[in-house]
Amino acid sequence: MGSCVFPVFIGLILLQIQKISECYKMEVTPDSGTIVTFSKKEGQGLDCSACKDEDLSQTCNSILKLTEARPTNVTFNCSQPGDIFTVEVNQQIDCSTSGCSIIAVHPDSTRFLEFSRTFTWDLKVQAGRMFQLDFPSPGMRQIKPSESCPDKHTYTIITYQRAGPATIGSFCGNGTISRIQVLYRGRVTLEVPKGTDLNPSNFKVSMGPAATALVEVDVKLSRGPSSADFFTPNYPTGYYNVDKIKWNFAVQPMNNFTVYFRQYTAPECQKNTVMCDYALGDKTSFTMAPTDIQPTNKQGDFSLTLTNCDAKRGEKVPGLSLNFNVEVFRSGTPYVCTVDLRNEEGLSLQIENKNPESYCEMSLNSVMQEKIVVPAGTKADLSFLDCPVQDLQLTATKVIDCPSVSARDISETLLTIPALDSSLPVPLHQFTWLLRVQDQGTVDLMSPKGSLHQSVPDKQCNERVSLVISETEGSNIGLFCSAAEGAVQKIQIKGNVSITVTPNNTKDLSQEKEPFLKVGTSPEITENVIYTVYPLISGPAYLATPNWPDGMNSSSSVSWIIYIPQEYTAELMFSNIVKPTCDSGHTEVTVGPLDSQGQTQTWREDQSFPSPIIQQQSFYLNMSNCEPKSGRFAVLSKISLQKESKKFLGIILAVFGVLLLLIIIALIVVCVIRKRKNKSNANRSSIFIPRGKNVLPGNATFPKSRADNESHVYASIDDSTMYGHLDKNQPAEVDSGAWSNGHQVDGYRSFTGPTDSIPAATDSSAEYSLDRREGDVFQPFLDPATTFNLPRPRTPLISQGSLRFEDRRMMDNTLNTFKGAGDINAIRLSADESRLQPQMDSDSDSYPEQEYDEAM
Repeated sequence: MGSCVFPVFIGLILLQIQKISECYKMEVTPDSGTIVTFSKKEGQGLDCSACKDEDLSQTCNSILKLTEARPTNVTFNCSQPGDIFTVEVNQQIDCSTSGCSIIAVHPDSTRFLEFSRTFTWDLKVQAGRMFQLDFPSPGMRQIKPSESCPDKHTYTIITYQRAGPATIGSFCGNGTISRIQVLYRGRVTLEVPKGTDLNPSNFKVSMGPAATALVEVDVKLSRGPSSADFFTPNYPTGYYNVDKIKWNFAVQPMNNFTVYFRQYTAPECQKNTVMCDYALGDKTSFTMAPTDIQPTNKQGDFSLTLTNCDAKRGEKVPGLSLNFNVEVFRSGTPYVCTVDLRNEEGLSLQIENKNPESYCEMSLNSVMQEKIVVPAGTKADLSFLDCPVQDLQLTATKVIDCPSVSARDISETLLTIPALDSSLPVPLHQFTWLLRVQDQGTVDLMSPKGSLHQSVPDKQCNERVSLVISETEGSNIGLFCSAAEGAVQKIQIKGNVSITVTPNNTKDLSQEKEPFLKVGTSPEITENVIYTVYPLISGPAYLATPNWPDGMNSSSSVSWIIYIPQEYTAELMFSNIVKPTCDSGHTEVTVGPLDSQGQTQTWREDQSFPSPIIQQQSFYLNMSNCEPKSGRFAVLSKISLQKESKKFLGIILAVFGVLLLLIIIALIVVCVIRKRKNKSNANRSSIFIPRGKNVLPGNATFPKSRADNESHVYASIDDSTMYGHLDKNQPAEVDSGAWSNGHQVDGYRSFTGPTDSIPAATDSSAEYSLDRREGDVFQPFLDPATTFNLPRPRTPLISQGSLRFEDRRMMDNTLNTFKGAGDINAIRLSADESRLQPQMDSDSDSYPEQEYDEAM
């Protein structure tokens, strides 16, 4: 917008005076080969002109034509030029000198919105040829000249012949005409009113074949029932030239057609007559007059060629004018059945044609339907025409209102597919239960036999049917099947639940009469879903988050309660983890024992998950999602059972081996100690008492050990007590056996036994006697050679530390004391000697005394 300024000369002074009214200014750049023309409408005001600025001058006119492809300033000396002017954008396409390749026409959709626009394409081809217009699907639809198109985009095709221009017709989008061929020269016009966004059909232009008619129209008729109207050129004024107009119709299989001449105006023929030539397929053709009954209930493609006569021209003389209609309808006899759902509460049916290329025609109560829906509690008549069974899909839905949790009598419900009408020509493909709970309760799902198995890529369901369990207002929970090898005993879902049965190895679900699930209700849970799982000993159990492999819903949670049998441990592994980037909160994975007496472990999305996790007892697994910023939260877990005895056998064997090794070491130590003991006792000797019992060292005992009493310590020694046996005047009551007050005291007696190693005789008359000494010759009491290295087994060994051991060198010493070279160790007077036992000689299995007796 701007102000219009015009020069005014007053005398010799040039003044520029601003006009009171405002003007409209714009810049226009025509495309190459395009002409832009602004034209004033007829009968509009004369005070508005279109001006083109050229250097220092300005040219104004009621028609402004721009031909150069450069920016040009255009000024209108009125504020609303769109109400006064129209814009025509013209493009010329000349294919007369060379063969035309296909040219796509795309008008600019954003230019001149404030004007009523007319886009024109002037087409020219070689003489005797036709220019061809191809329209994208769904094609064009012919209308009367007085009609308008719903989208306000009206196309007009004009042909220029020697007799003058003729209008082929007016067309809208969304029709059955796919191609139009016009002889020699023509124009295509697209008219769009002011303020309407341009939505062109983007038709294509090319050189057509040699001319056989003035106009040839290709039509692809829709499937029945359908109807399409067609008009002759210059309708309704009439056409006078001796020309042919041809229509080629493609009819869909399984459809019939009928041609109706709705409105026909015959010309005044000067030569020949108007004829209608039909060709059905490639073999059948016939000719009919326009006044005859046209082909009825025919099948297959056909063509109609209308030939005009040499008509008389005049102001009030009509020309050839025809409006005919082609109706298409289905052939064959439909299959009819009745469905009554009034006796099955909450059950509804849906039937859909899944093959868009088939010729199936379905009707509900005699009304054509793309999809049949029989509402619950109603009765309906259905018809199917040319509908192959494999192209149809029947699904059924049953709504069940679960009892309130607060109700006194809450009984479990078995989900069973009800019997459907046997007259239905379609097998049942899918059945869905919609479970609605009250009081914000929870739906409990259990298998009536066996358990539920969740299908995952590593272990899919192989049963006849599968169950798709979903939250009605949430996401898909998972795909399950009822199987003996399942590990899921119960699924608890908060809120309403949808359960869909789909076939795996069966074609008709209506033949499945056994119950699929057992349904109950319980109070509302905190999680969205809770699984009760009993892992199998035979193989691993897979646990997938809801909506796996897609992510869990934002801020949702799921728990698994996992029971481990006795003598088994569970190995939990996270085999597939997808973590999100959280916008609010964190994702959490928690593992803890059910008895709340063990350690609970928790991880977030920014932490690594350990794997595997060993559980010795029943436990729970909980996962919760955050508000993700990006990504998703999805986890696939695996639980495997292992028997404890097998698992800890290595540890037990290792412990047993260590204990065995310790025992062996202990035995070796004991044997070494005992061997050293034997070596230390190797010099022990025994003494022989004639006609008496042989006595081993260490048999004398004390009530207390030497270390525990002071019986060997003397504060004073009574000579009469110690040496009284030497005094012949000693009183008789003084006992020569050294006992006092019940305690043995140390006393020394002279040796009265044998003085050599010859054993005593068996009776008193033996030759050998202690008194048989050879004079008074001194003989040592003990021979060192025979004392300390006594031959075995003649002399039993008695320890020198024993109370019974006496050195033979004392025998001539009255006081049993001596000093000299070769002193023997002091006589031990300890009671500990009583605990010593005879030692086994390493070279013999018997005691020395026994060896001795045997030798004797």
